[in-house]
Amino acid sequence: MNVAANQASRFFADSNNVSHLLDQTSEQLHQWMRERGLPGYRAGQVSGWLFQRRADAFDQMSDLPKSLRAALAESFTFWTTTIAAHRRSSDGTEKLLLQLADGHKIECVLIREGSRRTVCISTQVGCAMGCVFCASGLDGVARNLTTGEIVEQLLRLDRLLPAAERLSNIVVMGMGEPLANLDRLLPALEVASSPAGLGIGARRITISTVGLPAAIDRLAELDCHYHLAVSLHAPNDKLRSELVPVNRNIGIAPILAAADRYFEHTGRRLTFEYVLLGGVNDRPEHARQLAALLKGKTALLNVIPYNPVAGLPYLTPAGKSLVLFLGILTDAGINVQVRQRKGDKIDAACGQLRRSRAAAMNVKVQVAKQIG
Repeated sequence: MNVAANQASRFFADSNNVSHLLDQTSEQLHQWMRERGLPGYRAGQVSGWLFQRRADAFDQMSDLPKSLRAALAESFTFWTTTIAAHRRSSDGTEKLLLQLADGHKIECVLIREGSRRTVCISTQVGCAMGCVFCASGLDGVARNLTTGEIVEQLLRLDRLLPAAERLSNIVVMGMGEPLANLDRLLPALEVASSPAGLGIGARRITISTVGLPAAIDRLAELDCHYHLAVSLHAPNDKLRSELVPVNRNIGIAPILAAADRYFEHTGRRLTFEYVLLGGVNDRPEHARQLAALLKGKTALLNVIPYNPVAGLPYLTPAGKSLVLFLGILTDAGINVQVRQRKGDKIDAACGQLRRSRAAAMNVKVQVAKQIG
């Protein structure tokens, strides 16, 4: 296990003498029961309370013996985060800024659209990919999230829904590069997709990546069958290396080849993400180059007009530029859609809320120093 992630997973246990229940596999929880002479079905009851019945404390698990509830409370917790901020948008989007047990902060989002209840979750504190227009990576990466911290985001967002509603889709598109933390992410998604967990099937789970070919191949070999979304953001290596610095060590061609192999292995239609930056990557020649890259692929191109980040120079593209860009792609036979902006008034883009809160705290500190 990554050293930083290992330290994080032990932080709560070291300081409170309990472990994160959501870091336990089903077998580990069964083993815990067996060691105490308890039947294995008790582990299933605990999972039912966590994922279907939305318990917030062990005391609420009313069909468990009181002695078992007490033992669980002494050994485990399933809330290691606190809600540092909760924003709501008029379009139904809700965003949580969660403070982790070690003081770091991450973000996750609930998006309401028709009957769908989609959540966007984070996999790292910050991001090491360095995309110049993204708030998540402006301060680099601090550490990987643990499996429990990833699952806990799902439970926090699930608790925002009324009793009759359930989460329907997951996009792993929040803070961090998911494929850089596969060892913690995949067990979390197993819990999410399991009927004993949240019951969200693989067809409704999407993993987004800037494109790490070796990790894409590993994901294919593991036969997970999740949807894959590759964030391109540029149609040529020169521009992409300026916008996504990690591209200097990879290149677009190896990424597309790995994506093709993923499609061949899983049969899952690929999605390519393209954040449109006004005056940067939204010119007609960019659209033509992009069309040439994607021609003949069984893929969806998701064009995302930029959601401005305070302190960064990038702008939302002009309406005429967007229409012309899309027209060139459509005429070339590319399957393209424009992602609707959700929650832009509540800092819903990756890393925005965490950064805005940090900036506000810095202002308060400076004011306090001046007053003092």
